[in-house]
Amino acid sequence: MTYCILMAGGVGNRVGAGIPKQFVEVLGKPVIAYTMQRLQHCRDIDAIELVCVDGFQTELKKIADSNRISKVIKIVTGGKDYEHSIINGVEGLKGIANDDDVIMMHWAASPFVSDEILKDNIRVCKERGNAMSSCSAFLLYGTNKGDHADGILDRDTFKCLSAPQSFLYRDIVEFYRQVEEKHLFDTVEAHTTSLMAALNWPIYFSKGDQTNIKITTPEDLKLFEGYVLYEQAHANEKNE
Repeated sequence: MTYCILMAGGVGNRVGAGIPKQFVEVLGKPVIAYTMQRLQHCRDIDAIELVCVDGFQTELKKIADSNRISKVIKIVTGGKDYEHSIINGVEGLKGIANDDDVIMMHWAASPFVSDEILKDNIRVCKERGNAMSSCSAFLLYGTNKGDHADGILDRDTFKCLSAPQSFLYRDIVEFYRQVEEKHLFDTVEAHTTSLMAALNWPIYFSKGDQTNIKITTPEDLKLFEGYVLYEQAHANEKNE
């Protein structure tokens, strides 16, 4: 079985919409509805657990129902930050998921994700124990000296990491046990990648691309609206 924990616990202040960015509407539909539909249509994903920012649980249930997202099995409340929201999601699958099941984490505000990216993430996780969507670094990177760069980094030595991110259930339980045991939340930036590095856990790459971004700014919302319009036009061409 593959369970996707869809992370909808953030507030998304940088979008500036006055509500969490995953609930902002694009062409009459909330961003998270598009993301859920991607997961719903992926045959390799068996069930979805929603981790929701407190106060929006009822709204999220209505969105799932109105968009016929039948794979949703549970809605849990997010934690004080991203990583504790994941922990709440993992705890919510206790007694449901088996040790060898794949537990995928994906961001509610990442509706660009493709079926190919989702499937390859699951495949790599089953083979290696974890997987993180990644792509090559295409931009130039300079050292940050405040108002200038005094050096250029070799982009071939970097990978851009994104969601989805997957673990086997037994491994993600053990991962957060070790994080808590070593008090890493007190000393390390609270993000899955930095915590994995602190524990010397390897991060295995799965397919990704430059379009699979997380909506963070108002400009990203405009990009997504154009993306939706493109897909609609392309679908209409196929039907003609």
